[in-house]
Amino acid sequence: MSEKTLPFMIYAEVTPNPATMKFVANHILAENGAVFEFKSEAEASSSPLAQRLFSFPFVTGVFIAQNFLTISKMEGVEWDEVMLEIREYMSNYLNAGQPILTESAQSIALDAESDDDIGQTDHVLADGPIEEQIVEILDDYVRPAVEGDGGAIHFKSFEEGRLTVVLKGACNGCPSSTVTLKSGIQALFDRMLPEVKEVIAEE
Repeated sequence: MSEKTLPFMIYAEVTPNPATMKFVANHILAENGAVFEFKSEAEASSSPLAQRLFSFPFVTGVFIAQNFLTISKMEGVEWDEVMLEIREYMSNYLNAGQPILTESAQSIALDAESDDDIGQTDHVLADGPIEEQIVEILDDYVRPAVEGDGGAIHFKSFEEGRLTVVLKGACNGCPSSTVTLKSGIQALFDRMLPEVKEVIAEE
């Protein structure tokens, strides 16, 4: 049986952000490293799946990347109360052949020309040798760990020793994000590229 004929299987993983849960699939959800983040049903016009997920009253955010999706919930709702319901809904939706993204969003992902495409956009924005080194370090050392936690990080700018990155998914608003940046990412650049004096995160 080929991979494409296998049914969708979804399992949940906790993230460092208590407000988000990571749901991992055994198939690709977004091609070419593209990522899509929605903070309301109105924003989710490019993803029928995200729109459906916003029909759950406790869902406050949906983030889609590669083979995983992270969902943010409102305060007062515990994951152990809703996780199985979300996982079952996603499995049934995907196995019924319902669309994850609209055709236009899929084209953006395949063309890898959108701001939603982390890797490609990073290299476009990196317009100098130092910036290229920064992007390579983010790609090789930072991004895998961030994606493992259900989030995403990408390069925005580098000016006068100050590196600005954008956090998405589980990293967005995560209480541990600031600590991680200061202790982990800053230390990494201190060792590998001392031209980076400060790391700033935007959401």
